[in-house]
Amino acid sequence: MRYDVVIAGGGHNGLVAAAYLARAGRRVLVLERQDHVGGLAVSVRPFPGVAANLSRYSYLVSLLPGQIVRDLGLRLELRRRRFASYTPVGDAGLLVDKQDAGRTAASFAAVTGGDRELTAWQRFYGMVGEVARRLAPTLLRPLPSRAEARRIVGDDEAWRALFERPIGEEVDERFGSDVVRGVVLTDALIGTFADPARDLAANRCFLYHVIGDGTGEWNVPVGGMGAVSGALADAALRYGAEIRTGADVLAIDPASGEMTFRDINGDVSGDVNGDTAGGEHTVTAGHVLAALPPAVLARLVGEEAAAPPEGAQLKINFVLSRLPRLKDSRVDPAEAFSGTFHINESRDQLAAAHAQASAGRVPDLPPAEVYCHTLTDPTILGEELRAGGAHTMTLFGLHMPARLFRDDPDGAREAALRATLASIDSVLAEPIEDCLMRGPDGAPCLEAKTPVDLEIEAGLPGGHIFHRDLAWPYAEEEGDAGRWGVETAWPRVLLCGAGARRGGGVSGIPGHNAAMALLTGDI
Repeated sequence: MRYDVVIAGGGHNGLVAAAYLARAGRRVLVLERQDHVGGLAVSVRPFPGVAANLSRYSYLVSLLPGQIVRDLGLRLELRRRRFASYTPVGDAGLLVDKQDAGRTAASFAAVTGGDRELTAWQRFYGMVGEVARRLAPTLLRPLPSRAEARRIVGDDEAWRALFERPIGEEVDERFGSDVVRGVVLTDALIGTFADPARDLAANRCFLYHVIGDGTGEWNVPVGGMGAVSGALADAALRYGAEIRTGADVLAIDPASGEMTFRDINGDVSGDVNGDTAGGEHTVTAGHVLAALPPAVLARLVGEEAAAPPEGAQLKINFVLSRLPRLKDSRVDPAEAFSGTFHINESRDQLAAAHAQASAGRVPDLPPAEVYCHTLTDPTILGEELRAGGAHTMTLFGLHMPARLFRDDPDGAREAALRATLASIDSVLAEPIEDCLMRGPDGAPCLEAKTPVDLEIEAGLPGGHIFHRDLAWPYAEEEGDAGRWGVETAWPRVLLCGAGARRGGGVSGIPGHNAAMALLTGDI
């Protein structure tokens, strides 16, 4: 007996597809190369002897639709953050408090010298919020045409601002403060190496970072990102899917649906051919779902892949013995670090960093943002660490393209880390190193991951966290409207990873849409 569906890749999207298909009665097998599922949505203890479960790669949840959570009965808690962001400015800072409009207004006035920027902020994000409310439901439906998407948005001003005009131009026109401009633009540059004044790739990145589940909220998964993948794996298994880890897919025949994989663990059972532990095995499926980067899928079907995409981020994970002190005495560090804490991300600083990275240099003052998961969810720490005031800190650095790390991965990582720590120090009242916890071996609790590290460790071509550059959430090619954005050149094979249209981020949307393409008979 063959499987109805075999899913290559056990990341969160593959698990979503497996759960939906198994729930519908399909016989489903998931093959995952690593010894665990979840892809980049995992929790680990990277520091020996330190009881802190860090979200090593992805770290917040916005794009995961509530519909998927409800459909699959996911046992998952997502907590909202009261403070959207804090941006140090000299000895003061810009605090956005979602529960205290007066405090936010006072902060804008203190930093920008009046109420003009706040008024522009409220108008802009009011417009963005309405676009999110209208557009988000379409992400779980067949692709609209561009004209249909514009009709759904229903606002010509918003369409021009977000879909047609470079977001950098729009932001420059709407806001006068360099600091406020930068806070807005950071959402256009997450994992995306682009000049927002010229490149609409930044618009696409911005759009996906502000429309999640119709609200754009970035929520904290209780238990860390591993809890998200764990809930999805539990759902898939509960509905009857089979999941095999340590199964390295070697080839896919798109015509027959036959898949060859190597058993890394020496534990193959069920309806597969081959009985040599550590050897090659085959399995056949009516349909193959590739929860893989498009470049990896191309290799597996024997095609020559296009030039690899390029990731552009530096991820640093810390465990702190205590929160750092701020230069701004009016804001509690627990408030500042519970939301997104912006570090040297003004518009001009972002532009300077992009120019330096484009020239092949690690930026002198790398722009970055951090947040402390444990201020919203302390459960990822052991009791002793919690009692002692320890916290985790996650840093996401911008404008760190893979090209900077190719020739000397270790040396370039160290240079980027040094520059980024200096960037953090420049906005704090004390060096971040003074707050670092040390493990029983005396080593500081700090790890850095570059795009090249992600390419090696997680199998992501170019270390691109979205598998390739993000696409518009509508059909761009004639004939694609009404399809699901997961189709490939082979009828048996669907793409259900982040590289599918409307992919990127921890969303489960490509997994849902690939499952729906099969279940609705559109394939």
